Amino acid sequence: MKSMEGIQHKTVSVNGINMHIAEKGEGPLILFIHGFPDLWYTWRHQINGLSALGYRALAPDLRGYGGTDAPDCVADYTCFHVVGDLIALLDTEAPPDKEDKVFVVGHDWGAIIAWFLCLFRPDRVKALFNLSAPFIPCDPRFKPVETLEVLLGKDYYIVRFQRLGTISTMVEKPDPGPCKVCNGGP
Repeated sequence: MKSMEGIQHKTVSVNGINMHIAEKGEGPLILFIHGFPDLWYTWRHQINGLSALGYRALAPDLRGYGGTDAPDCVADYTCFHVVGDLIALLDTEAPPDKEDKVFVVGHDWGAIIAWFLCLFRPDRVKALFNLSAPFIPCDPRFKPVETLEVLLGKDYYIVRFQRLGTISTMVEKPDPGPCKVCNGGP
């Protein structure tokens, strides 16, 4: 299927799910990993710009986002599953016998996944460029959510999303308060 400015879209089967990808260009592969609550579309300008410079730009919708399947079980969304999806995608789109390593670019939650991708499979990554998420070394004593709560409060979205039922309550009974503030009142 064709889309804006020659960006191609297709669905590939990876790691037991169907994944939507957007791609353009020929040459060394750059894998773009979006954050929350984004899609491949976040990277549209980078896809066009870097493909014009001789790179193949590839941006999937991650598991549960956009045109990619969303498994029902919460346990199917660990970093192991998401990185597994990306490795299966690379196996399909840039097999090691044809393309040794790829460039990886991550943003927000996608940057965290990109760090895990590099840690789990350094053999597949040539270089990493991340936005909005620093590397946090593994330390079982460090509790990132607790630290975020101390620094940013219990209503910071990452902290808030940890509470059981928060997401379903927000979807079923959204609080119009923030919208009223953003839109200038009732």
